[in-house]
Amino acid sequence: MQEYKRDLSREGITGWSCSRLIPCLLTLYLHPMHDYPLRRMVVMVKQGVPYGESSLYLAPGVAFINEEEAVFAAMVEGWTDAQVGGRLNKRQSADSNVARAVALQEFTNEFQWNWTAGMFDEWMMHLISERKLMRSTLRVYQASIRAFCNYLISDHYTWAQQCEQRFGTHPTQIVHEWNSARHILDYEGRPGRRPLARDEVQRLFDHIDSSVDSRLDQHKKGALQVYRDATIMKVIYGWGLRADEVANLEVTDFYRNPHAPEFGDYGILQVQFGKGSHGSGKKRRSVLTLRAGAVAALKAYVDEVWPTVRMSGSNLLWVTERGNRLQAKEITERFAVYRDEIRLDSVLSPHCLRHSYATHLAEEGFDPRFIQEQMGHQWGTTTGIYTHVTGNFMNTMMRQALEKNQQARPTKGPGK
Repeated sequence: MQEYKRDLSREGITGWSCSRLIPCLLTLYLHPMHDYPLRRMVVMVKQGVPYGESSLYLAPGVAFINEEEAVFAAMVEGWTDAQVGGRLNKRQSADSNVARAVALQEFTNEFQWNWTAGMFDEWMMHLISERKLMRSTLRVYQASIRAFCNYLISDHYTWAQQCEQRFGTHPTQIVHEWNSARHILDYEGRPGRRPLARDEVQRLFDHIDSSVDSRLDQHKKGALQVYRDATIMKVIYGWGLRADEVANLEVTDFYRNPHAPEFGDYGILQVQFGKGSHGSGKKRRSVLTLRAGAVAALKAYVDEVWPTVRMSGSNLLWVTERGNRLQAKEITERFAVYRDEIRLDSVLSPHCLRHSYATHLAEEGFDPRFIQEQMGHQWGTTTGIYTHVTGNFMNTMMRQALEKNQQARPTKGPGK
């Protein structure tokens, strides 16, 4: 213990005693994203003290060579622990959030308790003009900084009190509604993910189906693989799935829905490997079946094709020509072949079918909250990026609204 105290003294940190080392053990290392020393706390959890609480990182009576850098480093470390230990986020996600906070500090050359909304605006302009970041990426950056500020200004973690005592000021929130990008209802995703028009979806399905018939008529190899591809594309569109979600589907993921007996064994799909929230890992979700055509295609495949290609001891729906698990990358490659054959936009990927699913449900009048649940989105505004209703649909809705208003308007009587 005495040798450890001497190591601390060489770093200019004094005032430590054995009693003060009981709550936490202080060590020094260089933070991978910064040159200044970041004090790494191995916290012996105390009852009633949350992960990330300032007292676990800034013990009373401790002096620092560079107090501002040391306090900011402690904030960053505390925020990391609060994310991983408190919110149970993945370490990789926490590190990404921290990297953005450190990037803002390096850009402004100021520490958080001196940050202003104007500094944040300048950083955003830098990311747009110099880094050429997409709008959706900017929202991720903004969310990280907003979360960092919320962590520091929360009374739960007492960082504001620490800054008041040490610097005579305190952290504030610098990301507001008026200076941050909002989720909007207009389509703003990548061009390769834009929704297909209904006639484009039909043209794609008809083309793959005709390819199956052509191979069978000419006794060519690969008919089963093309049949598999046709079913995959219909399943992606029929349940609004991502490529990796459909790649991991098993026969046992489908269940009966007592409220929709017409779909038989395919009334509900339990997606086992859905995309989770940032840092939370894979997430399960239930998707209610809506498309009878997709059910018919899948049932025919399971009844007629799957038994002949099934991997031994596996319930996976899709296998390759060599009998291996089909990967999401291969689904993307197969989609590209059919896309190019019917001369659709060369940037389109299978994800456009998922966008088409959401958009077409919106056009059919499904409630936005229902579509959000079907898609597995945490926020309804995320679903808004997926839904991009067509001009014809908007005109139809306008006409119906005008007619409804006219019918509801009271008729004026004679002389009124």
